[in-house]
Amino acid sequence: MEIHPLESPPARPGPLAGAGIVVTRPVRQAAGLVRRLAALGATPLVWPAIVILPPTDTAPLARVQRDLATYDIAVFVSANAVEYGVGDPAQWPATIAIAAPGPGTAEALAAVGLTRVHVPVDSYDSEGLLALPELRDVAGRRVIIFRGDGGRELLGDTLRERGARVDYVACYRRAAPQSGAEGLLAALRDGRVDAVTLTSSEGLDNLLAALGADGRARLLQVPTFVPHARIAEHAKALGLRAVITTPGSDAGLIAGLLEWAAGRPITTRS
Repeated sequence: MEIHPLESPPARPGPLAGAGIVVTRPVRQAAGLVRRLAALGATPLVWPAIVILPPTDTAPLARVQRDLATYDIAVFVSANAVEYGVGDPAQWPATIAIAAPGPGTAEALAAVGLTRVHVPVDSYDSEGLLALPELRDVAGRRVIIFRGDGGRELLGDTLRERGARVDYVACYRRAAPQSGAEGLLAALRDGRVDAVTLTSSEGLDNLLAALGADGRARLLQVPTFVPHARIAEHAKALGLRAVITTPGSDAGLIAGLLEWAAGRPITTRS
């Protein structure tokens, strides 16, 4: 897959004017954040830190899609799980309850016609999902969790403790980019990177590996915005010196960036 690290829409005047902000979401999930940043005057620098690919073995996913009527609850852990896991939305039974960890995943489900989605109010993660009323009293119910290859086991383990019968299905796999960091490294060297947004610990690992020693040393000094305390802890452990934890979702990242920008001088770049 070819990576285009610096593709972005033209920036406009606004509260983020003059700010070069790195977006590390996978390609398809980056578009919404990029548009919002550009509308606020920022210059988004797009470098997807994780490449999303179909699973190597698609047979388990096909079986789950065929047998949806045997499940009571379906949980999609991300927008990527929606894209690769839903299959034909017309085949989804009305009786199955659907849950998502945050508004981005819920929006992806709504885009394919699955609109009755239960979403946490406060915590956009497994802990938030487990607090949903629909996932509390699950004894004897059958749950399918759509996710990537691997990931946290907290959700499934806790639902099993509550008496549910839980299956996982890997509907996509994650890979590190194999090329494309040259433009981002040049932007760091030229002082065109003012902030970085990160939405996963794995993405941070991939980013640091791709940048090499010089890029890593420069990135450690850049304000880094993350939407979860777990990612912040990982970033600080790796030596990032200015880690800002925001509320969850793109809206939270935007809010954090706006608060940060209000306290910095605006720089106009030609």
